[in-house]
Amino acid sequence: MKKILLLAILFIGFSCSNKKQEIKQVAKISCGQCQFDLEGGGCNLAVRVNDKAYYVDGFGIDDFGDAHDLKKGLCNKIRKGEIAGIIENEKFVATKINLLD
Repeated sequence: MKKILLLAILFIGFSCSNKKQEIKQVAKISCGQCQFDLEGGGCNLAVRVNDKAYYVDGFGIDDFGDAHDLKKGLCNKIRKGEIAGIIENEKFVATKINLLD
């Protein structure tokens, strides 16, 4: 019985440690290439989390209006927003992005 209990505790511990931590915070959001100097992605949506920029999966740059608009376009301006998601394979897999400004 003790062995079964020990195995169950170990299994639960390993299962929990493999989950990726969801990130929920206010972050900078913009074009990865134009504003965050990311390579290889062209004009695509990116977020800066803990001082590192990541391209975003789950939302597109034009989901927030014309990316090249001179006043609010994400290729021309870094904006703030509430984000939620996980970092996976050097990308931010977003479940929520709400621009604040």
